[in-house]
Amino acid sequence: MAVASDRPLICLYILEMGDSAPRPLGAASRWWLNRSLSELAASLEAIGGSLVLRAGPAERVLATLIQETGAEAVFWNRRYSLPERETDAAIKKALKDKGIECQSFNGRLLMEPWELKTGSGGWYKVFTPFWRALQASYKAPAPLAAPKQIKAAAADSEALSSWKLHPEKPDWSGGLAEAWTPGERGAMDRLEAFLDGPVSRYADTRNLPGEPDGTSRLSPHLRFGEIGPAQVWRAVQARLAAGRVDENSARVFLSEIVWREFSYTLLYYNPGLATDNYNANFNRMGWRRSDADYTAWSRGRTGYPIVDAGMRELWHTGWMHNRVRMIVASMLTKHLLLPWQKGEEWFWDTLVDADPASNPASWQWTAGSGADAAPYFRVFNPISQGQKFDSAGDYVRRWCPELARLPDKYLHAPFEADAQTLSKADVKLGTTYPKPIIDHAVGRQRALDAYKALKEDQAAE
Repeated sequence: MAVASDRPLICLYILEMGDSAPRPLGAASRWWLNRSLSELAASLEAIGGSLVLRAGPAERVLATLIQETGAEAVFWNRRYSLPERETDAAIKKALKDKGIECQSFNGRLLMEPWELKTGSGGWYKVFTPFWRALQASYKAPAPLAAPKQIKAAAADSEALSSWKLHPEKPDWSGGLAEAWTPGERGAMDRLEAFLDGPVSRYADTRNLPGEPDGTSRLSPHLRFGEIGPAQVWRAVQARLAAGRVDENSARVFLSEIVWREFSYTLLYYNPGLATDNYNANFNRMGWRRSDADYTAWSRGRTGYPIVDAGMRELWHTGWMHNRVRMIVASMLTKHLLLPWQKGEEWFWDTLVDADPASNPASWQWTAGSGADAAPYFRVFNPISQGQKFDSAGDYVRRWCPELARLPDKYLHAPFEADAQTLSKADVKLGTTYPKPIIDHAVGRQRALDAYKALKEDQAAE
């Protein structure tokens, strides 16, 4: 709309700071943002525009820029955390009071959180009916053509390097750079590559962490707005209509896109989603406190290979396969009985796709405190999960190379191997690879007892 007005345009990105700012980005997300903004700046320059960077409280930054340039209209895409919504509302009021045109748009979701209602007029708290209702009501809007030329207005910009988003001394981002191509072009290339083949196997491969193209890996691109869910939806539907993809797999993939939508509905109606239990009964959960256990978990030293492989993949690439995310989350909240908030904070700092809605919603789902959560008695067995979803051991052998020479029979449970097998594979438990941080059966029973006590406490009220 701004381009269509044919008025000089300022493309502005604000790095929000101050008391009213949203949750600060984690280290991996800051790395991604740095690359993404650099790519955006180059794209705008190619069509005659420029990217203006300003840091500070959004309302103050905008007021200053308007005063400097005489801007008469402001357009932006909506945001959904409470601090962002409050800031956007304040900006709209201030602009309208000054007679400045302002409009916000949905650029992040398929549907706004308030648009999809239950039969009684409320919001959906269970995913399956949410998914059904969205399929029945959503129609992807026609895409707008990308502008071929921008009439740019002059405005001073801060240097991207001055924001110090890229890690230095040490620069630990080498693994991220090897794994990812931030930016719109990288997003579109990834979507096309996925839809050209892997999507038709998605229903079968999405749970296999050793499968290179088992998932779309679009999550960080969606997180940073380099591609929109409506674009993904249209692209999948076009291939379905042309008979170019497997229908079942395509539907399963779209349902995962809608899990993200569901998470934003939860965030919208539950602003404290990242810190507060959705189910308030969990406020009385008997969580443990153990820095040693938390450190072992976060560094991939639990003694359970599928868990350790996932945590090492995360540290090296800024991403972790979704099946493994559930396994490592179950290990933290069930076996180790540590609060889900600790895991959510670690993921927030280390994931390139750390999303303000999906990250806490997923952690609460696994812990049992969330909406439509996994039942309390579901405690993932890290041994059988590894054997089932990484049967050939490709994933574990990549991220836990010290176990690479173990035979498949013992790869997911090296502590069950005899001394001769361990020696032949050059594995020394407790030295080259840790012993299990806790026996699976013991950890499972401790979790069941704690969750049972919580339910009994609730029933006694």
